[in-house]
Amino acid sequence: MDEAEVRHKARAFVAKVDASNIREDLSPYVTAANAKVKKDELGEGESGYTITKPNGRHIITVNSLEANERQRFTICHEIAHIVLDLDSSHEEVPSWSYAKRHPNEIACDTFAAELLMPYQQWLSVVPKEEPSLKLIQHMADLFSTSFPAAASRFASLSDAPCAFVTIERGAVRYAARSMPLRQARAWISPRSMIPAGSVAYRIRSSESDTIDTGEVSQDVWFDNWEQGLYLWELSRHYARTDTTISLLWFDGEDLPEAEVNRFGARVEDDGGLPELTGELPWPGRSRRR
Repeated sequence: MDEAEVRHKARAFVAKVDASNIREDLSPYVTAANAKVKKDELGEGESGYTITKPNGRHIITVNSLEANERQRFTICHEIAHIVLDLDSSHEEVPSWSYAKRHPNEIACDTFAAELLMPYQQWLSVVPKEEPSLKLIQHMADLFSTSFPAAASRFASLSDAPCAFVTIERGAVRYAARSMPLRQARAWISPRSMIPAGSVAYRIRSSESDTIDTGEVSQDVWFDNWEQGLYLWELSRHYARTDTTISLLWFDGEDLPEAEVNRFGARVEDDGGLPELTGELPWPGRSRRR
């Protein structure tokens, strides 16, 4: 089951319930999944689990010691297991980690994000402005979810060139790209090491909880990308888990126009002179060095 199919199933599930108050109350989802939620003090790192009774009723247990936003995500994650009929495979890998996680768990995370932040509701309230720490935190608070979840959602649903990257122990584990970036075939290699010229690399070196924003060259993050153009990078490092997240974005007019061949590979510029337009070039927001 690929990501597109998971998202389709999640949105179909949301469409069947009254999700108007879902930012406050998840009970419509719980009821639709024929489930009941109970809270208990579980061990460290154990967010929750589901038991199915002989009568078909599902009992979702969540860790009462975890933050409310984490409990809400766990409920939706467990509902995903029920609706998608996917077995759990939590093993010893932390729920926040993409490293070596079973595909079933990653699929259920995707499903959970769709439930927590329904895309129609998200698009109706997200400010039409460039991302910032304040904006992402506002959306996280509005949907009672985590900062990384809100940043990832912002990138996935943005109509501007935008990407969200999760880095664990210095290696890229996950990257979400907006439609304009996917259409431009902008690619960030999974399992690659954190780029040395990135804001993420710099703040991770501090080995403390840090947030920072700065300009970096586009080719620092994207493979086979045009040099000389600059994008913005908002990064946050979580020292306890050695996890770093980065939100990358730039203006649509700064997006390099990539020609692709019939195999989908980028066609490199042959270095010829640009066509004359009769207009003098004028410096914009992007800087060439």
